[in-house]
This record gives sequence, structure tokens and C-alpha cells, in this order.
Amino acid sequence: MPFFGWSTASLPIRQARHRVMDALPGSGDGRMASIRCRSPIVSGKTGQSLEGQRSYGGCESIMPVENNFQHAEYSRADPGARGAYPEFEAGPALESPAWQEGMGKAGSRLEQASVRAVIFFHGSCLNSDPFGVQRLDEAGGLKRGYSRGIPGVDGLLALMRQETNGMPALPGDWKPPFPLGEETGALLDQHALDGGNFSNAYVSQFKKAVNRVTQRAILCRRWLWSSEHHHLGRTLAACEFLDRLVALNEELRLGAGDRVLVYAHGQAGVVLALLSNMLASSKSATRDRLLQFLQEYLAQATGHDEVKAACERAISRLGAGAPLQGVGLDVVTFGTPIRYGWDLSGIGRLMHVVNHRMMRPDAKRWLAKMELPQITMEMPIAWGGDYIQQLAVAGSDAVPEGDLGRAANKAVWELLEPYDGFERWLECARRAVRCANDGHCALVDYKDAGSSYSRDHFFGHAAYTRQQAMLFNTALVASTLYP
Repeated sequence: MPFFGWSTASLPIRQARHRVMDALPGSGDGRMASIRCRSPIVSGKTGQSLEGQRSYGGCESIMPVENNFQHAEYSRADPGARGAYPEFEAGPALESPAWQEGMGKAGSRLEQASVRAVIFFHGSCLNSDPFGVQRLDEAGGLKRGYSRGIPGVDGLLALMRQETNGMPALPGDWKPPFPLGEETGALLDQHALDGGNFSNAYVSQFKKAVNRVTQRAILCRRWLWSSEHHHLGRTLAACEFLDRLVALNEELRLGAGDRVLVYAHGQAGVVLALLSNMLASSKSATRDRLLQFLQEYLAQATGHDEVKAACERAISRLGAGAPLQGVGLDVVTFGTPIRYGWDLSGIGRLMHVVNHRMMRPDAKRWLAKMELPQITMEMPIAWGGDYIQQLAVAGSDAVPEGDLGRAANKAVWELLEPYDGFERWLECARRAVRCANDGHCALVDYKDAGSSYSRDHFFGHAAYTRQQAMLFNTALVASTLYP
């Protein structure tokens, strides 16, 4: 289908700047194709210093500081000093004097680091195809025999499909794009409670506790995103987030030296990874092309006038340069699948928290366990941790509705992600990578395994936003990002 006056087929799917897989596996025997980095950056397995990287927290990142929209590498190398394995402790009872004291100390640390606002950014893993099986089914992997010789793949996909995975559903015909207003928040609070959802009660409790002894109150807000788990949806969400962030800066009169801290759950973190590349100060032909695609899509799309207006303002500000005016944007992701690379020149401090349990027979405790068919028995009780973080990797995605949305998504996809097809997804998933290429990575056993009802744990994806984990998470973030 022609898109914006030219064919999307003319776009190069695998561009030189991307990390791509060299070859298809030979016979479905489970062996991985090698992953090659087609840039000056290498995987870091040799321990040599890597040109163009940032030293972050006394350790080296895999991705270059100026990432320029490169996809993340699924590196199985030990994250070294970037990785940590803190022991989860629920700690004192909620609202107890000891709990309030701990939250107050963390709040004081945030204040001393010039954090003026904490944003809780998330969508919903209900009714939104959080594993991205729609694209896998569309690619027709099982129909084309990609699973031949790999037992358990069909059972794994059944656990991932929204219709058969046992997760709760929102009532009626609620589906992405979700509105960003209070009605959606109230609906999520009613049906998801505090599972994978920064509820209004959570944010209110956090705000009261961290400001217990601060001299100047830290603003705390909950921001939703549309939960469109595809490239076009994430691109639109990145622009919307930027528009809201600029408005927040103006509201609080923030300036150079002030910081905004974002807690991003699930694919909200993927949205911010994309935004980090948009915010990079250096010139980028990829960014120019991406924004051009977006402008032309918005000109043809109908409805969603508020979204269109927000994105148009964001595009204008990106074109003018330095939209944040020196305000530091610090990001903590919780259970974010590894997709786009992070551009550290576009944001401030970066940290990732992953619900992870060491189950491997080898000593590689930084990797998840991905063995078929065993995973089909482990996943229903969240035995290995967060399976949405582990499996919603490159090649998976929800599918936009309508010809225009699909064409626009394909154009953006070919710029941002060099992986396509069922077999590519399976290769990426079997890398079992937990830690992103940049930032600190905390692998935490939230001790949520055991229930055979996915609605209790959302396959390990619900633990981060539980109120009982608030003190642990707050202390961990404050001590890691603002030592």
C-alpha cells in the first residue's frame, strides 16, 4: 500500500547502523544465530574498552552515548558493575512509623538531588496484548512450520495470547488506544488494583510519605499512555510524553539543574527509550525521517484531535532544539522489555529494575531461563520472574487497526527495529537477556511466585507496583541514582 506518496517496500529493513542477526538457524534445533554489531561498538564480551561508550556508575555501557536510534543488542555478557542483585524485603508495615521514616529519608535524598517531580508513567497490560502475540500470529510462524522440532512453542503462545492466558479483562469493548484521562485510571484501579498499575492510592501514598520532611514539596503525578504496543503507538506516546513534560516544566518553572524522575512500568519504558533518541542534541537523519513520517501520518489520520495537537507541538519543539531547557530527565524502568537502544545524551540518569529469579543450571545469574517445553510449566506460576519483560522482545507486537495505521507502523518499524518474523522473535527470546545495554540494572526476586492464577501475578509483571514494595523500590532508586 502506498504510504505518504511512496512505497514502504523501498525502505531498507536492515540498515548498517542496526545490530542484526547474521543467519537463520539451520533446522529448528534451538541453536542461536550469531548476533553481529555492525557499528564500531562491540558486545563487550572481551572486557576491552569500547570506543564511544559512556562510563556509567563506574562501569561501561554497551551502547554508544549518542545512540541515534540503534536497536538494543541482546548481549548475554555479564553486566558486571552495572548489575546488582538486591534482596527484596517488604520491610515495615505500610504507614507504620518505621515505614514513614524510611520513605521520608528517601524523599530527603531526592530533594537534595534537586528532584522536583516524580512521574508514574504506565499503561495497562489488560486488553492490550502485552506479549505482542498479534504480530507473531500474523507472521504465521506455526503455519509455516517454524516450530517444527521445537516442542512447547504452541503451548507457550497459548499462555501468551490475551484470549487464553487467564489474565483479567477490562469490561466491554475497552481496548487501545486508551484515553489518558481519569476514567481510564479509575477503570484500571478497579480491575488491576495495584498489579502492574500505579494506582491513584499508590501515588497519593507515595506523595505524602516522601514529602514528610522535605522543605519544598516534590510533585507526584500519574501519567497514562495509550498502551498501543506497536512502533507507531510508542512513537505517538513519546511525543505526547514530551508535550506533557514541557508543560510540567513551565508549570513548575523548572530550569537548568532541576530534575524530573520518571517511574516507567513495562512498555512505558520502551516509549522513553525512543524519546531519549529523539531528545539527543546531535543532528540525526533518522530522527528527521521519523518525525516526517509522523507528521504525514497525523495529517491523514482522523479523530484523536488532542493526541494530534500534542504530537504536533512536540515535533515543533524537537525541531527547535533543546525542548527541556537543561532540566534533567532521570528514568527508572520496571519490567521493561529490551527493544530500542537508549541514547544517554538525551536523558539524565538511567536505571532498570527487573523481577528475576535465578533458575539456570549454570552460573549466569544475570540471564533468564528459556527452555522449551519447560517454560510452559514454569510460566503459569511466574517461577522465573517477569515473563512479559522476557518475552515481549523484538519481533512481537500488537497490530494497529486500519490500512493507514498499519502502513505507518511498517514505515516506523523499518526505521527502528531490524527484526521481523516469528523465527526472529524466537531467536531474541531465547537469548534470555534481562539487562538493557545502558544504565544500572537491578535484578530483584520480588517473591511473587507460586499462584497458578495469572491474575494474581500477571506472569511476574505485577510485582513492581504493589504497595508493599513501595518502600523497597523508593529506597533502591534513591540510593542507586542519587548516592
